[in-house]
Amino acid sequence: MDWGMKNRMAQLIQADGHCLFLPVDHGYFQGPTRKLEEPRKTIEPLLPYADALFITRGVLRSSVDPNNSKPIILRVSGGTSMVGKDLANEGITTSIEEAIRLNVAAMGLSIFVGTDYEHDSLLNLARLVNEGEKYGIPVMAVTAVGKELGKRDARFLALSSRIAAELGARVVKTYWCEDFEKVVRGCPVPIVMAGGPQVDTELEVFEFVHDGMQKGAIGVNLGRNIWQNDFPVAMIKAIRAIIHENASPKEAQELYESVKGETVIGCE
Repeated sequence: MDWGMKNRMAQLIQADGHCLFLPVDHGYFQGPTRKLEEPRKTIEPLLPYADALFITRGVLRSSVDPNNSKPIILRVSGGTSMVGKDLANEGITTSIEEAIRLNVAAMGLSIFVGTDYEHDSLLNLARLVNEGEKYGIPVMAVTAVGKELGKRDARFLALSSRIAAELGARVVKTYWCEDFEKVVRGCPVPIVMAGGPQVDTELEVFEFVHDGMQKGAIGVNLGRNIWQNDFPVAMIKAIRAIIHENASPKEAQELYESVKGETVIGCE
């Protein structure tokens, strides 16, 4: 691994070996998602607590201050939408030259294993890795499931994660699931967790994040579980405590309630 690649990986993965990535790229296929209608307003209060942002070039330019940023993981795949025929039919949307101009720490794209577009998305990953390696820019592969949420099981996610690693991804973003240790054990590169199952309480989020960390994930890439919460700063602080301070779910809940209380008082 050359100096540039090592340096970018060190920007993303902190000295303790862990990371908290904040994805705000949802608009590339969902449009103005709830609580991400005005990206700058969503991003700014959370930025101090994130280790990196996962973001598209358009929102990066329009909504992130270049004088006060964090490492950028640039979303470089797209071409589909929620109202289109198939979310898996993505292509690479952003050139390596653009990634270099934007001074990104990494590039990210989705792969859709088990779909009609499996072949295309995996070759997208391979091509992106080829380009990234030339310039010392790591690639994060996202094991997407499209609209088929039932695929979030250990067997499928282990398969997808291993293929991503085999094709050269330096980091894999995948979903937390039951038997998550099987996914981690079969993937020879670091894994960060996307959202887990639909949950009703903050404590359930803290529990799956803690479980995933105990089973070998190096961190999270959580978006809606944070910025769609009524108290997003409290949420990101609590999750950060699990990742970087080894807090228990109970301790994270207590921190969340404490910060939430300060927020409520401050608003009165």
